[in-house]
Amino acid sequence: MSSDEYRQQESELDELYREIIIDHYRSPRHKGHLTAPSASHEGLNPLCGDEVTVEVVVDGGTLAEIAYSGSGCSISQSAASMMTEAVAGKSVAETRRLIGDFTAMMRGEESVDAEALGDLEAMSGVRKFPVRIKCATLAWHTLAEALKQAEAD
Repeated sequence: MSSDEYRQQESELDELYREIIIDHYRSPRHKGHLTAPSASHEGLNPLCGDEVTVEVVVDGGTLAEIAYSGSGCSISQSAASMMTEAVAGKSVAETRRLIGDFTAMMRGEESVDAEALGDLEAMSGVRKFPVRIKCATLAWHTLAEALKQAEAD
């Protein structure tokens, strides 16, 4: 593959990733509140004003329901939507693995199989802007805290 072909392919991939992120921002999944959450946790990024609250229902070791609410930049809100879609219905163990894999990807760790993350890989481009990594990981850290709370109750 020539360098021109590689640049063209990379440009097309960047555009696809942007489309996925914009779609989740404009049409968020699982945004709202749960009737009777097992736990909820609020995450804040005071540097840029992002706020995300994650509510979960854990039933028999499974993330039976999940919702988020909040406000902030397109990256934080898209990441929250993408996260909820990725973990809904998964076991708590699978969810913890995804939290670890996503945050490792955002740190640029090469041990992560980014393709296995599916659409979540779209957020990998955020690494080009280190100040925005916290925006992309806010909901994930908030989910981890909500799961800890659910297990403690």
